[in-house]
Amino acid sequence: MSIVSKVAFREEDADGRDPLAIQSVMRALDVLEVFARTGMPMSLGEIAKAAGTTKSAAQRIAHTLVKRGYLEHAPDGGLLPGRRALDRSFDYLRLNGLVERAVPVLIELRRVTNERVDLSLFDRTQIVYAARLQSKRETFYATLIGRRVPTFCSSGGWACMAALSDAEMDNVLAESDMRRITPKTITDPEMIRRKVREVRKCSYALAAEQALIGEVVAAAAILDRSGRPLGAIHVAGSLSEWPIEDFRRKFAPLAVEAARALS
Repeated sequence: MSIVSKVAFREEDADGRDPLAIQSVMRALDVLEVFARTGMPMSLGEIAKAAGTTKSAAQRIAHTLVKRGYLEHAPDGGLLPGRRALDRSFDYLRLNGLVERAVPVLIELRRVTNERVDLSLFDRTQIVYAARLQSKRETFYATLIGRRVPTFCSSGGWACMAALSDAEMDNVLAESDMRRITPKTITDPEMIRRKVREVRKCSYALAAEQALIGEVVAAAAILDRSGRPLGAIHVAGSLSEWPIEDFRRKFAPLAVEAARALS
């Protein structure tokens, strides 16, 4: 795509609509994305309501996506994401240079720590896990790539925000849905800013029970050539096995070293 095309792609009409965006494609993607907010199959009526479209439009879109394999019929009724969606995840991961370079670093880090290690990618108000090497005990969601966690309440998110200016950090916080994920999740913006300032001093973030009860995580940001955050390396352990300060001393330096190797 040329520079002219990139500029044109970002232009919007006075009503906020992108003149180059195909609205039918946008609606199809809206239908696919409703499953991010549910943990079960959805009926056409539920899909239509969640996607903000009519039931007849949802039916046509869903029928098309089923034929292409991006939606499937659940055994007990309703619709679920289809196996073809995994193909696109595979395409993204195999074509992402950072993921390719990170895998051997993660394998070595997992060998040394004997704990779960993750690569997350920075996506402004969220981080998304692109690679995860498991430890001996995990919850189901902690094993899955593609899981998103709010930037404001994750060690990787704090580490990435530390590489932003204060104004950019404030914008991220202003755009975030500041809801607690656990009873320990910090939602006060000033407390989060304090955590980010601590990262700027020591090059790593440490979060306890922010996104998962019983979990402590050390993370360090991966930066591009201009110092912008690309993502983070995480080392995660259990508070039943590790006092927080012992975990910090043992694993935070290793997370920093791994992140610097990829920056």
